[in-house]
Amino acid sequence: MAAINDLIKQIPDTSLRIRLEQEVARLSKNKKFGLVFEEHIPECTPLYDVAVKLGSTVARKTGHINDVYTVVKLNADIALCRNKATGGTVTIPLTELVSVAQFGEPIFPMLQPIDSIENAPDSNLWHTLIEADNYHALQLLEYLYPKQVDCIYIDPPYNTGAKDWKYNNDYVDSSDSWRHSKWLSMMQKRLRIAKRILNPDTGVLIVTIDEHEVHHLRILLEQLFPEYYIQMVTAVINPKGVTQGRFSRVEEYIVYCFAPNAFVDPSDDNLLNPPVSNRKPRWKGLLRSGTNARREDRKKMFYPVLIDTKLGKVVGTGETLPFEEYPNFDLKIDGYDVAWPIRTDGSLGNWGVGYETLRTLINKGYVSLGKYDSKRKTWGISYISLPNQKMIDDGRIRIVDRDPKTGVVSIEYTDGNNRAIKTVWHRSLHDAGAYGSDLVSSIIGQSRAFSFPKSLYSTKDAIMAVVRNNKNALIVDFFAGSGTTLHAVNLLNAEDSGHRRCILVTNNEVSVDEARDLQRDGYQPGDLEWEKHGICRAVTWPRTKYSILGKRDDGTVLTGEYFTNQTVTKEVDRSFYQLGFVENPTELTTSAKKQLVSLLRGKDGKAQLPQTLVKAGSKFIVSDKHSASVLFDVNAVDEWLEALEDQDHITDFYILVKETARFKEIKALVTDLLGPINETTQVKRPMGDGFPANVEYFKLGFLDKNSVSLGQQFHEILPLLWLKSGALGQRPELSSDEEPEMLILPQNGFAVLVDETKFAEFAEKLSEEDKIRVVYFVTNSEDAFREMTAGIKVNNTYQLYRDYIDNFVLGSRRDS
Repeated sequence: MAAINDLIKQIPDTSLRIRLEQEVARLSKNKKFGLVFEEHIPECTPLYDVAVKLGSTVARKTGHINDVYTVVKLNADIALCRNKATGGTVTIPLTELVSVAQFGEPIFPMLQPIDSIENAPDSNLWHTLIEADNYHALQLLEYLYPKQVDCIYIDPPYNTGAKDWKYNNDYVDSSDSWRHSKWLSMMQKRLRIAKRILNPDTGVLIVTIDEHEVHHLRILLEQLFPEYYIQMVTAVINPKGVTQGRFSRVEEYIVYCFAPNAFVDPSDDNLLNPPVSNRKPRWKGLLRSGTNARREDRKKMFYPVLIDTKLGKVVGTGETLPFEEYPNFDLKIDGYDVAWPIRTDGSLGNWGVGYETLRTLINKGYVSLGKYDSKRKTWGISYISLPNQKMIDDGRIRIVDRDPKTGVVSIEYTDGNNRAIKTVWHRSLHDAGAYGSDLVSSIIGQSRAFSFPKSLYSTKDAIMAVVRNNKNALIVDFFAGSGTTLHAVNLLNAEDSGHRRCILVTNNEVSVDEARDLQRDGYQPGDLEWEKHGICRAVTWPRTKYSILGKRDDGTVLTGEYFTNQTVTKEVDRSFYQLGFVENPTELTTSAKKQLVSLLRGKDGKAQLPQTLVKAGSKFIVSDKHSASVLFDVNAVDEWLEALEDQDHITDFYILVKETARFKEIKALVTDLLGPINETTQVKRPMGDGFPANVEYFKLGFLDKNSVSLGQQFHEILPLLWLKSGALGQRPELSSDEEPEMLILPQNGFAVLVDETKFAEFAEKLSEEDKIRVVYFVTNSEDAFREMTAGIKVNNTYQLYRDYIDNFVLGSRRDS
């Protein structure tokens, strides 16, 4: 290092020598372990809407953005510029120049309204889309929401070696030997600020990445987020696979960084177990039917059930009545009426479960009282039939509702799925082709509208895993791309009536091919024709707008449906088939039965039963693994019914019998035994319905520091104040160019005192409002600010413009 320092001292250019000395000093302090990468020349951002003036930092529109100049003289349409690195001067036409913001320099951002959507006029919830370089946008977000963001979800460029991202306005391709270093430098700068907007107690950072940078990213995150718990998920996003190297890759990775007290709800793991049929337990008649249904068949199952007729509920049971005793049907027990197991023919039967089990079910709310049957002189009673009685106490039961009068519950069971989300996700809905590229193209109405968008459902699931129980979460995505994150948040809110708010940040880059075509036609970055082809204006905003409204600008309604995590359960009858064409079914050979079974097909056209289930002398087929059953011999119906008991999964029944009356009789016995099917299906949402949501679309701009210091930028600052106060209600706008003395905006939850001499009037008006949560005072005096704050009953107060200026001056020093 000493030799390098000696050589640096020989450099005649003072500014270059000082800069090199600073970089070498920084290099010498680098860690000698862990992740080591180069600190590159600071990134620059072109500011096409900022006029070139004397003293401006500029670059050529068609040159390297980091080859910067200072404008030292203006003469009509020509600027005399001094190169910041070499000190040389050159004259450049103003039309070829663009103002530049160098990272580390103080910037004073503002938000220029571009467009908005209001599809939920009765809602205070407003999402935000910001067209900007994400570094400067993050600096703004740190001013607006320090330590307030619940979840950050980002899908940064994967640095595959293709031209998928730029560093300092130049594409980084596979030939760049500093490719990985530039990527890490880019990510480090942004993640440092991102950490400062994340809630340090419960916030979660989510980063999706593929194999090219996953290991570098993991180490970088461990260095930047040492107090966070970091875990990685493997997600299959391209089942067809992409051939890269020796293997065909189907997956990518999702890295979660959990703040110390971040919560993940482990219940109802739909990532592993999408909704399936028969998830809702069925109600089964307590009176036993089918085989062993007489009193003498199951003597211990004959006991009284106590009924409270006033409340219409089952309240308890007596014990088994000795077989030699006959029940007294008029007897009341403990003042309650009594139900006995009486069959439809008036004979004595038995109950389906023992009295001790029934008592447990009653206490749980799993027993329901039906109507009184005057013919049988008893009541219909039903109970919830569970595949495994242990489910009552082992935590696999979820109570959906409980009748306050009878105590009877509606429940769902998870069948063992009530467990933590696992780290490998393989769902068909996560296919980035069908539910990413194709979905975006269908919404925008343009094929290949965006390269490699995320699946809407993979993004929703990734976010839902950490904000499912926070319906008011604030979610930020500063690599927004096509806008999948906001789309996913809207779908999640629609599913559970949430009010989660989303902030998207994306640049307005045009694709390589479009840039070439536009340059050929004489357009440059910053031209209207150029900008309208950028990502934000051509993809992100149209997708956001169309998906919320449910239609495109030309009025065409979006077709298709969204898959949701909501389910609906309905009772569906089981299917019965009379096979009356078989002559003498009791005489069928084993071979003939196998041939018959081979003909049985389900709705999908596949065989329902394997022939191997047919054995010599088989009178019927009942299988725990198949949804169809066959009765070959109607003389064995009692044995068949006994085998069918609790086989709720069987939906199709084939009965070999010629007599229709006999077929209907057997059908009735099976129906009475098993009841209907509880079929649970996934609810779908028509895309044409849109979403009840509101969005403001801004472009990030920059203010002159001197004008801000003099308090001359109130109109430009007002959108920031609205956002900083929570983006409640429709964004306020001033009706004239004149600066108001004060603003009191209860519909937006904030107030501003512009003229501090009007404080008394302001405070009086403020006392009449109960919805003001934030107050801004425009004053240069800290003493006056403290006095005014003490004179109102609002805790959240800010001093304009000191608070605004200090944030960005100090922030730039910290990040440089």
